[in-house]
Amino acid sequence: MPSNVNGHALTLLNRFAQADWPDYLKLRKPFEHLVYSGARTGFKLAARRSNNAQPPHALGDSSALFDLSLTEEQKMLVEMLESFAREVLRAEACAADEQATVSTQLLKRMDELGLVHYAVNELHGGLAGERTTLTNALMAEALAKGDLALAASMLMPLSGANCIRRWGAASQQAHWLPQFLRDAEQPAMAIAVNEPKPLFDPLKLTTKAKRKAKHYVLNGEKCMVVSGLDASHIIVAADAAGGPALFIVDAQSQGVQRKAEPAMGLKATRTCRVQLNAVKVPLDARLSAADFNYQHFLNYSDLAWCALAIGTAQAALDYVITYCNERTAFAEPISHRQGVAFMIADMAIEVDAMRLMVWNACSLAERAKPFQRASYLAQLLCAEKAMKIATDAVQLLGGHGFTKDHPVERWYRDIRAIALIKGGLQL
Repeated sequence: MPSNVNGHALTLLNRFAQADWPDYLKLRKPFEHLVYSGARTGFKLAARRSNNAQPPHALGDSSALFDLSLTEEQKMLVEMLESFAREVLRAEACAADEQATVSTQLLKRMDELGLVHYAVNELHGGLAGERTTLTNALMAEALAKGDLALAASMLMPLSGANCIRRWGAASQQAHWLPQFLRDAEQPAMAIAVNEPKPLFDPLKLTTKAKRKAKHYVLNGEKCMVVSGLDASHIIVAADAAGGPALFIVDAQSQGVQRKAEPAMGLKATRTCRVQLNAVKVPLDARLSAADFNYQHFLNYSDLAWCALAIGTAQAALDYVITYCNERTAFAEPISHRQGVAFMIADMAIEVDAMRLMVWNACSLAERAKPFQRASYLAQLLCAEKAMKIATDAVQLLGGHGFTKDHPVERWYRDIRAIALIKGGLQL
């Protein structure tokens, strides 16, 4: 309901107002303007509904075409998150990578942004609207300009809420979604799809879920579970009688075993391996929306990783442009060399191509159009070109690109996950 949206928006603004870090990052005014605009929109919706008026741009309207222009709220949101990524995430990224964890102070700052509100629908007090998928993609891209691993960590609550909002039954939504908006004791959910087998196919899961009386029994093993060690609940993809399904599993359930699985990249996300040995979960733990589509679940996940890839690739491009303009050889910047300039130009072309592919897929999804093909092509392009951009960034820095003095080596390691991880996030 709009009144709930406005109430939660004002609550979020009040919590943000009590923090001191937005002042020295100069984020307070953009954030207040953003929340004010959202509340104003909510009041307009309430007035329109009270007059039984129809929304001006319904998703079913044939005139609702793919539009590259962003709303004012989206522009302000991107601007705010880019500032946060640049001033906060990038400053913390090196330490988070070396320590393989996110500091408590940074977690508090992340929570104060209240991004999970954009995954909870109006009925349950959130801000999710008609352009939720694209807005989530913009948020992921903006945050990844600071650091991919930290951005993925920030998107975990939003991803869990998106899963339940999109694939949960009405009773499951009513139970879980309000919990994500609490100031304390929010559910920390991880999404487990990957399995430790060669050439893993997410459509052919070896993790099994069998129904027995009033519960399901899960058996299997999951790997590369993002933020799995810190999760209170894990959304597990398992093969059931009717095909692949999603189950909300309490991480403390008997039969659930977790162990750290350090990887080449994404170190700050504390990836882990999860063993499921005859784990009993109640029947209502299965996400059971009438329109559940497992392939779409995978597509939304791919788009989330693609958006992160775009943000990191853009960060790499911006970084090498500055470096190559300042780095001199033979009394002139190395950017004057055609071999360098052409490589940077190719990077810029690929970043724009990736962004357009992802925005197109998000637009199709928002309008309830078939988007599997668009999502698949976007994932193929981002997995290949983002890796090439990261490789070229290391190459352009020469020996410096191999050291930890510059962030490109970390971006190179993190971005390799784009082609490997299925699930984990959800737009």
